[in-house]
Amino acid sequence: MTTDTSAAAALAAAAPGPDVDLFSQEFAADPFPVFDRLRRSAPVHHDPVTRLWLVSRDEDVRRVLLDPTTYRNDNALGSVLPLRLPALRILDRAGFKTLPPALFNNSTESHPVLRGPVLRLFGAQRVRAALPMIERVTHEELDLMEAELDATGRHDFARGPARTIPVRVMLELLGVPEAARADIATVADWTDAFIGLFWGRTDKDRQRELAVQVADFYTWLCELAARPDAPEDSLLGALAKVRMPDGSPVPPDVAVAVCSNLMVAGHVTTSQMISTAVHRALETEGQWRALGRDPGLAEGWTEETLRREPSLTAWRRITSRPVTLGGVDLPEGAELLLLFTSAGTDPEAHEEPLRICPMRAEGRAHLGFGLGRHRCPGAELARAEGRVVLGAAAARFPGLRLASADRPPFLELVSFRAPTRLDVTHTPTRTA
Repeated sequence: MTTDTSAAAALAAAAPGPDVDLFSQEFAADPFPVFDRLRRSAPVHHDPVTRLWLVSRDEDVRRVLLDPTTYRNDNALGSVLPLRLPALRILDRAGFKTLPPALFNNSTESHPVLRGPVLRLFGAQRVRAALPMIERVTHEELDLMEAELDATGRHDFARGPARTIPVRVMLELLGVPEAARADIATVADWTDAFIGLFWGRTDKDRQRELAVQVADFYTWLCELAARPDAPEDSLLGALAKVRMPDGSPVPPDVAVAVCSNLMVAGHVTTSQMISTAVHRALETEGQWRALGRDPGLAEGWTEETLRREPSLTAWRRITSRPVTLGGVDLPEGAELLLLFTSAGTDPEAHEEPLRICPMRAEGRAHLGFGLGRHRCPGAELARAEGRVVLGAAAARFPGLRLASADRPPFLELVSFRAPTRLDVTHTPTRTA
Protein backbone atom coordinates (compact mmCIF):
# COMPACT_ATOMS: atom_id res chain seq x y z
CA MET A 1 0.00 0.00 0.00
CA THR A 2 1.03 3.64 -0.46
CA THR A 3 2.65 5.16 2.62
CA ASP A 4 3.28 8.76 3.54
CA THR A 5 6.99 7.94 3.67
CA SER A 6 7.12 6.54 0.13
CA ALA A 7 5.06 9.41 -1.27
CA ALA A 8 7.26 11.96 0.48
CA ALA A 9 10.37 10.23 -0.81
CA ALA A 10 9.06 10.40 -4.37
CA LEU A 11 8.38 14.12 -4.00
CA ALA A 12 11.81 14.77 -2.55
CA ALA A 13 13.53 12.86 -5.37
CA ALA A 14 11.60 14.54 -8.18
CA ALA A 15 13.35 17.35 -10.03
CA PRO A 16 11.76 20.78 -9.49
CA GLY A 17 9.64 21.82 -12.43
CA PRO A 18 7.92 24.93 -13.70
CA ASP A 19 4.84 26.31 -11.99
CA VAL A 20 1.73 24.96 -13.68
CA ASP A 21 -1.83 26.18 -13.17
CA LEU A 22 -3.89 23.52 -14.93
CA PHE A 23 -7.08 25.56 -14.49
CA SER A 24 -5.93 28.97 -15.73
CA GLN A 25 -7.11 30.65 -18.92
CA GLU A 26 -3.52 31.46 -19.80
CA PHE A 27 -2.57 27.78 -19.71
CA ALA A 28 -5.74 26.67 -21.50
CA ALA A 29 -5.24 29.15 -24.33
CA ASP A 30 -1.56 28.35 -24.89
CA PRO A 31 -0.21 25.34 -22.97
CA PHE A 32 2.67 24.62 -25.36
CA PRO A 33 5.42 26.67 -23.61
CA VAL A 34 4.60 24.95 -20.32
CA PHE A 35 4.71 21.53 -21.94
CA ASP A 36 8.07 22.34 -23.49
CA ARG A 37 9.52 23.28 -20.10
CA LEU A 38 8.04 20.17 -18.47
CA ARG A 39 9.48 17.81 -21.09
CA ARG A 40 12.92 19.37 -20.76
CA SER A 41 13.20 19.89 -17.00
CA ALA A 42 10.63 17.70 -15.21
CA PRO A 43 9.02 15.08 -17.46
CA VAL A 44 7.32 13.50 -14.44
CA HIS A 45 6.30 16.48 -12.32
CA HIS A 46 4.15 16.59 -9.19
CA ASP A 47 1.35 19.16 -9.21
CA PRO A 48 0.57 20.15 -5.60
CA VAL A 49 -2.94 21.44 -6.36
CA THR A 50 -4.35 18.27 -7.91
CA ARG A 51 -1.73 15.95 -6.36
CA LEU A 52 -1.25 14.40 -9.78
CA TRP A 53 2.06 13.46 -11.36
CA LEU A 54 2.18 15.17 -14.77
CA VAL A 55 3.70 12.90 -17.43
CA SER A 56 4.70 14.97 -20.46
CA ARG A 57 7.01 13.00 -22.76
CA ASP A 58 5.57 10.91 -25.59
CA GLU A 59 7.80 7.97 -24.71
CA ASP A 60 6.68 7.88 -21.07
CA VAL A 61 2.99 8.35 -21.90
CA ARG A 62 3.13 5.42 -24.32
CA ARG A 63 4.88 3.28 -21.74
CA VAL A 64 2.09 3.90 -19.25
CA LEU A 65 -0.72 3.24 -21.74
CA LEU A 66 0.83 -0.04 -22.86
CA ASP A 67 1.14 -1.39 -19.32
CA PRO A 68 -2.44 -1.38 -17.93
CA THR A 69 -1.47 -3.80 -15.16
CA THR A 70 1.06 -1.46 -13.56
CA TYR A 71 -0.82 1.71 -14.46
CA ARG A 72 -4.52 1.14 -13.84
CA ASN A 73 -7.36 3.42 -14.92
CA ASP A 74 -9.45 3.03 -11.76
CA ASN A 75 -9.12 6.74 -10.93
CA ALA A 76 -9.98 8.08 -14.39
CA LEU A 77 -13.48 9.36 -13.62
CA GLY A 78 -13.16 10.60 -10.06
CA SER A 79 -13.38 14.30 -9.30
CA VAL A 80 -10.02 16.00 -9.89
CA LEU A 81 -10.64 18.29 -6.92
CA PRO A 82 -12.86 17.41 -3.93
CA LEU A 83 -16.53 18.28 -4.33
CA ARG A 84 -18.18 20.36 -1.62
CA LEU A 85 -20.98 19.11 0.59
CA PRO A 86 -23.90 20.94 -1.13
CA ALA A 87 -22.97 19.41 -4.51
CA LEU A 88 -22.54 15.97 -2.97
CA ARG A 89 -25.98 16.19 -1.36
CA ILE A 90 -27.62 17.04 -4.68
CA LEU A 91 -25.95 14.09 -6.38
CA ASP A 92 -26.83 11.79 -3.49
CA ARG A 93 -30.53 12.69 -3.69
CA ALA A 94 -30.48 11.57 -7.33
CA GLY A 95 -28.87 8.28 -6.31
CA PHE A 96 -25.58 9.22 -7.97
CA LYS A 97 -22.64 8.52 -5.69
CA THR A 98 -19.84 7.26 -7.93
CA LEU A 99 -19.83 5.65 -11.34
CA PRO A 100 -19.06 1.93 -11.03
CA PRO A 101 -16.30 0.44 -13.20
CA ALA A 102 -17.56 0.41 -16.78
CA LEU A 103 -15.38 1.51 -19.72
CA PHE A 104 -13.00 4.35 -18.88
CA ASN A 105 -12.46 3.51 -15.20
CA ASN A 106 -12.36 -0.27 -15.30
CA SER A 107 -9.29 -2.45 -14.92
CA THR A 108 -11.27 -5.51 -13.80
CA GLU A 109 -12.20 -8.62 -15.76
CA SER A 110 -15.57 -7.09 -16.65
CA HIS A 111 -13.93 -4.49 -18.91
CA PRO A 112 -13.64 -6.63 -22.08
CA VAL A 113 -17.16 -7.93 -21.51
CA LEU A 114 -18.60 -4.40 -21.50
CA ARG A 115 -16.26 -3.09 -24.20
CA GLY A 116 -17.28 -5.79 -26.70
CA PRO A 117 -20.73 -4.44 -27.63
CA VAL A 118 -19.35 -0.89 -27.69
CA LEU A 119 -16.65 -1.87 -30.19
CA ARG A 120 -19.31 -3.48 -32.38
CA LEU A 121 -21.50 -0.40 -32.12
CA PHE A 122 -18.69 1.95 -33.19
CA GLY A 123 -16.77 -0.39 -35.49
CA ALA A 124 -15.65 0.66 -38.97
CA GLN A 125 -18.52 -1.14 -40.68
CA ARG A 126 -21.16 0.47 -38.47
CA VAL A 127 -19.57 3.90 -38.93
CA ARG A 128 -19.59 3.49 -42.73
CA ALA A 129 -23.26 2.57 -42.56
CA ALA A 130 -23.92 5.67 -40.45
CA LEU A 131 -22.24 8.10 -42.87
CA PRO A 132 -25.49 9.05 -44.69
CA MET A 133 -27.07 9.86 -41.32
CA ILE A 134 -24.03 11.91 -40.24
CA GLU A 135 -24.11 13.83 -43.53
CA ARG A 136 -27.85 14.46 -43.24
CA VAL A 137 -27.55 15.74 -39.67
CA THR A 138 -24.59 17.90 -40.66
CA HIS A 139 -26.42 19.60 -43.52
CA GLU A 140 -29.50 20.17 -41.37
CA GLU A 141 -27.39 21.95 -38.76
CA LEU A 142 -25.53 23.92 -41.43
CA ASP A 143 -28.94 25.05 -42.73
CA LEU A 144 -29.63 26.55 -39.30
CA MET A 145 -26.21 28.17 -39.28
CA GLU A 146 -26.82 29.70 -42.71
CA ALA A 147 -30.16 31.09 -41.59
CA GLU A 148 -28.55 32.83 -38.61
CA LEU A 149 -25.68 34.17 -40.73
CA ASP A 150 -28.22 35.59 -43.19
CA ALA A 151 -30.29 37.13 -40.38
CA THR A 152 -27.56 38.49 -38.10
CA GLY A 153 -24.28 38.24 -39.98
CA ARG A 154 -22.67 36.20 -37.18
CA HIS A 155 -22.77 32.70 -35.76
CA ASP A 156 -21.08 30.89 -32.87
CA PHE A 157 -19.77 27.72 -34.50
CA ALA A 158 -18.76 26.20 -31.16
CA ARG A 159 -22.32 26.50 -29.83
CA GLY A 160 -23.85 25.64 -33.19
CA PRO A 161 -22.87 22.74 -35.48
CA ALA A 162 -19.86 21.67 -33.44
CA ARG A 163 -22.07 21.20 -30.38
CA THR A 164 -25.32 19.86 -31.79
CA ILE A 165 -24.13 17.43 -34.47
CA PRO A 166 -22.28 15.05 -32.09
CA VAL A 167 -25.28 14.91 -29.72
CA ARG A 168 -27.68 14.05 -32.53
CA VAL A 169 -25.33 11.42 -33.93
CA MET A 170 -24.84 9.78 -30.53
CA LEU A 171 -28.56 9.61 -29.84
CA GLU A 172 -29.03 7.91 -33.20
CA LEU A 173 -26.21 5.41 -32.76
CA LEU A 174 -27.10 4.57 -29.17
CA GLY A 175 -30.61 3.78 -30.35
CA VAL A 176 -32.36 6.13 -27.93
CA PRO A 177 -36.10 5.92 -28.74
CA GLU A 178 -37.67 9.16 -29.95
CA ALA A 179 -40.07 9.16 -27.00
CA ALA A 180 -37.15 9.05 -24.56
CA ARG A 181 -34.98 11.72 -26.15
CA ALA A 182 -34.32 14.90 -24.26
CA ASP A 183 -33.89 18.21 -26.05
CA ILE A 184 -30.56 18.37 -27.92
CA ALA A 185 -29.42 21.53 -26.14
CA THR A 186 -30.36 20.00 -22.77
CA VAL A 187 -28.29 16.87 -23.39
CA ALA A 188 -25.35 19.06 -24.45
CA ASP A 189 -25.75 21.16 -21.30
CA TRP A 190 -25.81 18.00 -19.18
CA THR A 191 -22.60 16.58 -20.63
CA ASP A 192 -20.87 19.97 -20.40
CA ALA A 193 -21.93 20.19 -16.75
CA PHE A 194 -20.59 16.70 -16.12
CA ILE A 195 -17.06 17.54 -17.22
CA GLY A 196 -17.23 20.97 -15.57
CA LEU A 197 -18.12 19.45 -12.20
CA PHE A 198 -15.60 16.62 -12.18
CA TRP A 199 -12.68 18.15 -14.09
CA GLY A 200 -12.93 21.82 -13.16
CA ARG A 201 -12.10 24.22 -10.35
CA THR A 202 -15.33 25.90 -9.25
CA ASP A 203 -16.71 27.66 -6.20
CA LYS A 204 -19.49 26.28 -4.02
CA ASP A 205 -22.33 28.05 -5.87
CA ARG A 206 -21.12 26.96 -9.30
CA GLN A 207 -20.64 23.40 -8.07
CA ARG A 208 -24.23 23.41 -6.87
CA GLU A 209 -25.50 24.59 -10.28
CA LEU A 210 -23.48 21.96 -12.11
CA ALA A 211 -24.54 19.23 -9.68
CA VAL A 212 -28.21 19.94 -10.40
CA GLN A 213 -27.61 19.39 -14.11
CA VAL A 214 -25.52 16.27 -13.51
CA ALA A 215 -28.25 14.87 -11.26
CA ASP A 216 -30.84 15.49 -14.00
CA PHE A 217 -28.54 13.80 -16.53
CA TYR A 218 -28.12 10.79 -14.27
CA THR A 219 -31.87 10.53 -13.67
CA TRP A 220 -32.51 10.61 -17.43
CA LEU A 221 -29.93 7.87 -18.02
CA CYS A 222 -31.48 5.71 -15.29
CA GLU A 223 -34.91 6.10 -16.87
CA LEU A 224 -33.45 5.31 -20.26
CA ALA A 225 -31.72 2.16 -19.02
CA ALA A 226 -34.95 0.98 -17.38
CA ARG A 227 -37.00 1.19 -20.58
CA PRO A 228 -38.11 -2.22 -21.94
CA ASP A 229 -38.27 -1.08 -25.58
CA ALA A 230 -34.58 -0.72 -26.42
CA PRO A 231 -33.97 -1.92 -30.01
CA GLU A 232 -31.92 -5.12 -30.22
CA ASP A 233 -29.24 -3.41 -32.32
CA SER A 234 -28.87 -0.51 -29.87
CA LEU A 235 -26.33 -0.29 -27.06
CA LEU A 236 -28.91 -0.92 -24.35
CA GLY A 237 -30.29 -3.83 -26.35
CA ALA A 238 -26.80 -5.30 -26.64
CA LEU A 239 -26.03 -4.76 -22.96
CA ALA A 240 -29.22 -6.63 -22.04
CA LYS A 241 -27.70 -9.74 -23.64
CA VAL A 242 -24.29 -9.39 -22.05
CA ARG A 243 -23.34 -11.52 -19.08
CA MET A 244 -20.80 -10.41 -16.52
CA PRO A 245 -17.86 -12.70 -15.70
CA ASP A 246 -19.91 -14.41 -12.95
CA GLY A 247 -22.76 -15.12 -15.40
CA SER A 248 -25.12 -12.45 -14.06
CA PRO A 249 -26.79 -9.75 -16.21
CA VAL A 250 -25.23 -6.31 -16.43
CA PRO A 251 -26.35 -4.42 -13.29
CA PRO A 252 -28.52 -1.36 -13.99
CA ASP A 253 -25.97 1.05 -12.50
CA VAL A 254 -23.24 -0.39 -14.75
CA ALA A 255 -25.46 -0.01 -17.83
CA VAL A 256 -26.06 3.61 -16.80
CA ALA A 257 -22.32 4.11 -16.35
CA VAL A 258 -21.60 2.75 -19.85
CA CYS A 259 -24.20 5.09 -21.37
CA SER A 260 -22.82 8.00 -19.36
CA ASN A 261 -19.26 7.27 -20.52
CA LEU A 262 -20.33 7.18 -24.15
CA MET A 263 -22.67 10.18 -24.09
CA VAL A 264 -20.04 12.38 -22.46
CA ALA A 265 -17.17 11.15 -24.64
CA GLY A 266 -19.25 10.98 -27.82
CA HIS A 267 -20.51 14.52 -27.43
CA VAL A 268 -17.87 16.49 -25.55
CA THR A 269 -14.67 15.26 -27.14
CA THR A 270 -16.05 15.24 -30.69
CA SER A 271 -17.61 18.68 -30.28
CA GLN A 272 -14.36 20.10 -28.99
CA MET A 273 -12.33 18.43 -31.73
CA ILE A 274 -14.54 20.03 -34.39
CA SER A 275 -14.37 23.47 -32.75
CA THR A 276 -10.59 23.32 -32.52
CA ALA A 277 -10.17 22.08 -36.10
CA VAL A 278 -12.41 24.86 -37.47
CA HIS A 279 -10.65 27.49 -35.35
CA ARG A 280 -7.19 26.50 -36.57
CA ALA A 281 -8.33 26.25 -40.19
CA LEU A 282 -9.90 29.71 -40.11
CA GLU A 283 -6.86 31.36 -38.54
CA THR A 284 -4.41 29.74 -40.99
CA GLU A 285 -4.00 31.80 -44.15
CA GLY A 286 -5.71 30.14 -47.11
CA GLN A 287 -6.49 26.88 -45.29
CA TRP A 288 -10.26 27.23 -45.07
CA ARG A 289 -10.68 27.81 -48.80
CA ALA A 290 -8.28 24.94 -49.49
CA LEU A 291 -10.51 22.64 -47.43
CA GLY A 292 -13.53 23.79 -49.42
CA ARG A 293 -11.82 23.08 -52.74
CA ASP A 294 -10.41 19.70 -51.72
CA PRO A 295 -12.65 17.75 -49.31
CA GLY A 296 -9.90 15.14 -48.98
CA LEU A 297 -7.87 17.60 -46.93
CA ALA A 298 -10.47 17.47 -44.16
CA GLU A 299 -9.33 14.02 -43.09
CA GLY A 300 -5.69 15.07 -42.74
CA TRP A 301 -6.62 18.32 -40.99
CA THR A 302 -8.78 16.42 -38.51
CA GLU A 303 -5.95 13.97 -37.83
CA GLU A 304 -3.47 16.76 -37.20
CA THR A 305 -5.90 18.45 -34.83
CA LEU A 306 -6.14 15.18 -32.90
CA ARG A 307 -2.36 15.03 -32.64
CA ARG A 308 -1.57 18.65 -31.84
CA GLU A 309 -4.62 19.65 -29.79
CA PRO A 310 -6.69 16.63 -28.82
CA SER A 311 -9.88 17.64 -27.04
CA LEU A 312 -9.10 14.96 -24.45
CA THR A 313 -5.89 16.69 -23.46
CA ALA A 314 -4.94 14.37 -20.62
CA TRP A 315 -6.14 11.27 -18.77
CA ARG A 316 -5.47 9.72 -15.41
CA ARG A 317 -3.84 6.49 -14.24
CA ILE A 318 -2.83 5.12 -10.84
CA THR A 319 0.14 2.89 -10.09
CA SER A 320 -0.56 -0.60 -8.76
CA ARG A 321 3.02 -1.06 -7.49
CA PRO A 322 6.17 0.97 -6.93
CA VAL A 323 7.66 1.89 -10.30
CA THR A 324 10.24 4.18 -11.87
CA LEU A 325 8.94 6.45 -14.63
CA GLY A 326 10.91 9.19 -16.35
CA GLY A 327 13.66 8.80 -13.77
CA VAL A 328 11.28 9.34 -10.84
CA ASP A 329 10.56 6.58 -8.32
CA LEU A 330 6.81 6.47 -7.74
CA PRO A 331 5.09 4.56 -4.92
CA GLU A 332 2.08 2.34 -5.25
CA GLY A 333 -1.03 4.49 -5.49
CA ALA A 334 0.63 7.43 -7.25
CA GLU A 335 -1.93 9.20 -9.42
CA LEU A 336 -0.73 10.24 -12.86
CA LEU A 337 -2.01 12.71 -15.45
CA LEU A 338 -0.88 11.67 -18.92
CA LEU A 339 -0.51 14.86 -20.97
CA PHE A 340 -1.62 13.80 -24.46
CA THR A 341 -1.25 17.29 -25.89
CA SER A 342 2.33 17.45 -24.66
CA ALA A 343 3.06 14.01 -26.11
CA GLY A 344 1.58 15.07 -29.45
CA THR A 345 3.86 18.10 -29.59
CA ASP A 346 6.99 16.34 -28.34
CA PRO A 347 9.82 17.10 -30.82
CA GLU A 348 11.39 13.73 -29.97
CA ALA A 349 8.31 12.04 -31.47
CA HIS A 350 7.13 14.47 -34.18
CA GLU A 351 9.06 16.69 -36.57
CA GLU A 352 8.02 20.36 -36.34
CA PRO A 353 5.34 19.30 -33.86
CA LEU A 354 3.55 22.67 -33.58
CA ARG A 355 3.01 22.91 -37.33
CA ILE A 356 -0.31 21.54 -38.60
CA CYS A 357 0.56 19.40 -41.62
CA PRO A 358 -2.40 17.49 -43.13
CA MET A 359 -0.04 15.31 -45.17
CA ARG A 360 2.19 14.36 -42.22
CA ALA A 361 3.86 11.01 -42.90
CA GLU A 362 3.08 9.36 -39.55
CA GLY A 363 -0.65 9.98 -40.01
CA ARG A 364 -2.51 8.28 -37.19
CA ALA A 365 0.55 7.46 -35.08
CA HIS A 366 -0.43 9.84 -32.28
CA LEU A 367 -2.15 9.57 -28.91
CA GLY A 368 -5.27 11.60 -29.63
CA PHE A 369 -7.37 8.50 -28.90
CA GLY A 370 -5.04 6.90 -26.40
CA LEU A 371 -3.33 3.56 -26.97
CA GLY A 372 -3.60 -0.06 -25.98
CA ARG A 373 -6.37 -1.86 -24.12
CA HIS A 374 -8.28 1.31 -23.26
CA ARG A 375 -7.94 3.11 -26.60
CA CYS A 376 -11.06 5.15 -27.38
CA PRO A 377 -13.66 2.80 -28.91
CA GLY A 378 -15.29 5.71 -30.76
CA ALA A 379 -12.16 6.78 -32.66
CA GLU A 380 -13.51 5.98 -36.13
CA LEU A 381 -16.82 7.71 -35.43
CA ALA A 382 -15.07 10.87 -34.24
CA ARG A 383 -12.83 10.86 -37.31
CA ALA A 384 -15.86 10.45 -39.58
CA GLU A 385 -17.72 13.31 -37.92
CA GLY A 386 -14.66 15.54 -38.08
CA ARG A 387 -14.03 15.09 -41.79
CA VAL A 388 -17.73 15.30 -42.72
CA VAL A 389 -18.42 18.47 -40.73
CA LEU A 390 -15.16 20.20 -41.66
CA GLY A 391 -15.44 19.33 -45.34
CA ALA A 392 -19.12 20.21 -45.63
CA ALA A 393 -18.80 23.53 -43.76
CA ALA A 394 -15.75 24.63 -45.80
CA ALA A 395 -17.43 23.73 -49.09
CA ARG A 396 -20.69 25.44 -48.19
CA PHE A 397 -19.19 28.59 -46.64
CA PRO A 398 -15.96 29.33 -48.53
CA GLY A 399 -16.08 32.94 -47.34
CA LEU A 400 -16.31 32.01 -43.65
CA ARG A 401 -13.92 33.86 -41.37
CA LEU A 402 -13.40 34.58 -37.70
CA ALA A 403 -15.50 37.54 -36.59
CA SER A 404 -12.72 38.89 -34.37
CA ALA A 405 -8.94 38.85 -34.36
CA ASP A 406 -9.02 38.35 -30.58
CA ARG A 407 -8.19 34.92 -29.24
CA PRO A 408 -11.38 33.07 -28.26
CA PRO A 409 -11.87 31.89 -24.68
CA PHE A 410 -10.83 28.31 -23.98
CA LEU A 411 -12.24 25.70 -21.65
CA GLU A 412 -10.36 25.68 -18.33
CA LEU A 413 -10.56 22.01 -17.35
CA VAL A 414 -7.87 19.48 -16.51
CA SER A 415 -8.63 16.95 -19.26
CA PHE A 416 -10.61 18.93 -21.82
CA ARG A 417 -9.63 21.90 -23.98
CA ALA A 418 -11.27 23.76 -26.88
CA PRO A 419 -12.65 27.21 -27.74
CA THR A 420 -15.85 27.82 -25.78
CA ARG A 421 -16.94 30.43 -28.33
CA LEU A 422 -16.08 30.62 -32.01
CA ASP A 423 -17.82 33.62 -33.55
CA VAL A 424 -17.71 33.57 -37.33
CA THR A 425 -19.04 35.70 -40.14
CA HIS A 426 -19.40 34.98 -43.84
CA THR A 427 -18.77 36.78 -47.10
CA PRO A 428 -20.94 35.11 -49.75
CA THR A 429 -19.06 34.03 -52.85
CA ARG A 430 -20.03 36.21 -55.79
CA THR A 431 -20.87 34.52 -59.07
CA ALA A 432 -20.32 36.11 -62.46
